[in-house]
Amino acid sequence: MPALPSGLRRESLPVHVAIIMDGNGRWARGRGKSRLAGHRAGTQTVEEIVTECSDLGIKYLTLYAFSAENWSRSKTEVSALMRLLDFFLRAKEELFVKNNVRLAAIGRLDGLPGNVQRSLAEHIRRFSAHTGLTLCLALNYGSRQEITDAVNAALSSGAKSVNEKTFAGYLSTAGMPDPDLVIRTSGELRLSNFLLWQASYAELYFTPVCWPDFNKAQLHKALLDFASRDRRFGGAR
Repeated sequence: MPALPSGLRRESLPVHVAIIMDGNGRWARGRGKSRLAGHRAGTQTVEEIVTECSDLGIKYLTLYAFSAENWSRSKTEVSALMRLLDFFLRAKEELFVKNNVRLAAIGRLDGLPGNVQRSLAEHIRRFSAHTGLTLCLALNYGSRQEITDAVNAALSSGAKSVNEKTFAGYLSTAGMPDPDLVIRTSGELRLSNFLLWQASYAELYFTPVCWPDFNKAQLHKALLDFASRDRRFGGAR
């Protein structure tokens, strides 16, 4: 495993990093480019961050790739995003193989276009035996919808009551540890319906840097900031 960057200690790294990848459109607008150009640039950042998280030994990386609310964007942009997702999965297969990355996905996946569903299922199956970083894509995802679905699943199972542990088993993240660190790029200071249950005790890190400019050096800054936090989980100092 590669040596850690200066100042980072392996025992201080988060197990699970979740990222709200925001600012593709803003990045493109500032350069006189189309929103699609911003999204394309963002896929290069995904590759760099996936590779770096894998090299650092981080176990889980969840990326907020397409929210349930994103359907309200123009049909042209939504169609382009779906094509870009399918292209990314197929074009970056070497990324998954080289870095031993396992793929997972959360959200109402049955609401995605059929070709995207098939491509996603194919790649999840193909890399299911990998034992390195788990890359989880949040697609057609909204935390309130997830919690509602979990309640309905519990009711359908005949459960009379649930506790926090059993309820977590009905969430789409069942089997994954809660995120230790949630990063949001582009300067917005909100979670935007992302992992609301799971992020209850996550450390939050906000940066003004737009997603296409969020490189591994920016990731290291976030990880160093995380390592400086005193995580007490509600306990006394």
